[in-house]
Amino acid sequence: MTLANLGWSDTFACSFAPYVEQGYRVGRVAVVHRSQYHLYTEQGDTTATLTGRFRHQIQNSSDFPAVGDWVVLHPQSPTDPALIEAVLPRKSQFLRQAAGNRTDVQVVAANVDTLLLVSGLDLDFNLRRIERYLVMAWESGASPVIVLNKADICEDLDHKRRLVEDIAFGVPIITLSALQHNNLEALKPYLKVGQTLALLGSSGVGKSTLTNQLMGSNLQATQAIRADDSKGRHTTTSRTMLRLPTGALLIDTPGMRELQLWLAEDSLDNRVDETFADVEALAQQCRFRDCQHQSEPGCAIQAALASGDLSKKRLRSYHKLLKEQAHLHRRQHQQAQQNSKARWKSRTQTIRQFKKSQGDR
Repeated sequence: MTLANLGWSDTFACSFAPYVEQGYRVGRVAVVHRSQYHLYTEQGDTTATLTGRFRHQIQNSSDFPAVGDWVVLHPQSPTDPALIEAVLPRKSQFLRQAAGNRTDVQVVAANVDTLLLVSGLDLDFNLRRIERYLVMAWESGASPVIVLNKADICEDLDHKRRLVEDIAFGVPIITLSALQHNNLEALKPYLKVGQTLALLGSSGVGKSTLTNQLMGSNLQATQAIRADDSKGRHTTTSRTMLRLPTGALLIDTPGMRELQLWLAEDSLDNRVDETFADVEALAQQCRFRDCQHQSEPGCAIQAALASGDLSKKRLRSYHKLLKEQAHLHRRQHQQAQQNSKARWKSRTQTIRQFKKSQGDR
């Protein structure tokens, strides 16, 4: 196994250069088990833990190694466990807001080339959910591909594909049936040696079945979905990076029933614009620059609603995401202020303790 086969590139090599002379080596995180990490390396698979120094430097949860990360390994003897000294800068990262009331971020997958956004063509088909995944995908830095699974049970396949095309401008769309092994060859361009893909989607869309088909074995357990609403149960319980027979690397993730947004503060509006380019284009055609798109004369959005060129559901989804991101922005700002205050308080206490120790001498 070479580093190139694991997704290594000149960008990572440049970041790793300062560590080379010190005898460090690198590995890629395949599985995270609480305080232990399973890694792929040139020398073979291994497990590792964080050094005390690295753990002390961590400021928030996103600083911890995530599946797909390249990590710097402290030189150890063959009999000692590997130690993670640092995480190399990520070229991409799919983030979501962590569960609970805290304003915190969770890294779902790192250093991904292609995000396969999987949606079922059954009763759980949801355009609004696809829009949300697209906003997050554009933010990640990876290229999104929409995979419409369960084509074998869809009676209006062409209609649903057109609905997705209307909201996913320029994004490749693949329709297939993982269970029936139908049209899997459409994924071939993304399964090249050293390329990293991540499967994302809610429970029951068929990610585990697709993973098994791509692996050529029943590696991931699968479960039947509920017949009344096509809702699925969590089959995959942890994020895992697998090496496919084609030489590509695939990160399978647990189903996400709820995807809470997490976007960088300086790109909150840009990603919505990218996903809702049609709405943004219409807004530019309004007669008044400060049009609120309610009852103003010459409102292009109201005209599009009246003609049926724009659906009310899509406009509501657009407004909902804008409000959600504005709320997130406020919470992020408040959290940053609290963190800054805590750091200054810690520094002040350290200075006081130092002065007191000097005075006691």
